[in-house]
Amino acid sequence: MKLRKGSDGAAGFKFRIVVATFNRGVTRQLLAACLKEFTRQGVGAGDIEVVQVPGAFELPLVASTLAQSGGVDAVICLGAVIRGDTPHFEYISTEASRGIGQAAMETGVPIIFGVLTTDTVAQARERADPGKFNRGGAAAQSAIEMARVMRRIRGKADKLTSDRLAGARKIRRKG
Repeated sequence: MKLRKGSDGAAGFKFRIVVATFNRGVTRQLLAACLKEFTRQGVGAGDIEVVQVPGAFELPLVASTLAQSGGVDAVICLGAVIRGDTPHFEYISTEASRGIGQAAMETGVPIIFGVLTTDTVAQARERADPGKFNRGGAAAQSAIEMARVMRRIRGKADKLTSDRLAGARKIRRKG
């Protein structure tokens, strides 16, 4: 069995973060933890771009656009959808998660789901608390690991393709 893991450190990787401004008190803490984790892992400030959007519903479109722009190893979507008295929560959380997953599949770039979906504001604050397990930092860790895995997989695929092309050239020269 082969286990494909990335190497240590994240220097040289390029990341984009899309953060919703709705529920700003929570999303600001998610973003801060995300940036802190990138710094801890050696990602340079010039290798990170942050784009703000109004809410979680807008995350997938911007994430997809950033992923398609090239030169990015992973995109992180940060947001907070908190249940209220209407079905709005279900619509937004469902479409945000579906759209983020679809964007990743269509672009081939890891797009990390860092959107809190909680029943209460207190739950959201707890998951964004810098003194606890902040989900923004966890999203950065996921993005780094996925960037490593995809680079290794793509590197092996590129090597196989170039080896096959070299082999085909040798056959043509002989024939």
